[in-house]
Amino acid sequence: MMRTLLALLLVLAPFVVVADDSAGKMIYGLHEKVHIKELGITVPAKLDTGADSASLSARYIRTFEQDGVDMVEFDLSIDRDDREEWGIATEQWDDVELPLSGHVRIKRRSENVAPGDRDYSRRPVVTLTVCMGKREEQIEVNLTDRSEFRYPLLIGSEALQGLGALVDPSLSMAVGEPGCQDNEANVVESDDETMEAAEAL
Repeated sequence: MMRTLLALLLVLAPFVVVADDSAGKMIYGLHEKVHIKELGITVPAKLDTGADSASLSARYIRTFEQDGVDMVEFDLSIDRDDREEWGIATEQWDDVELPLSGHVRIKRRSENVAPGDRDYSRRPVVTLTVCMGKREEQIEVNLTDRSEFRYPLLIGSEALQGLGALVDPSLSMAVGEPGCQDNEANVVESDDETMEAAEAL
């Protein structure tokens, strides 16, 4: 019996998929805490490989020009109870001003499009430095009201590629609190450490 089991393991070994440390991959859960450096806040995010871009929940969005630079002003669209729970102060969510990186067209769901309306929405985009686990990356994030969703930040496939992310939907908060906001260097955990964190859940 033992010999049969060992033989089976040897046959299956080449087909076992593991995170490739040489490729710099990191295993994340479906939901993770993300620190946004420019805003000085940490919020829970949904990691969505089916979405191309990243989105941050915002309202009262307006674009303007300041000293020849295109800017965008907005309020973070996050429920008051959540702001208090996540330690977000008024100056961190109210009248936020950031340089405008551009605009993006987002396809709208057909059931939400009235006859004669455009089948896409045009959203302003900002560049944000995000930290997830111990990895930091600058990503482009479009602004839209996500208040109807539980997670104010959506991380899409483009940002996930930049972070070297492998998403395991069976996990949540697998890498814990963001750990690179206080580090100048971008420290990368080994896959063994990531797996240990996942198994501890």
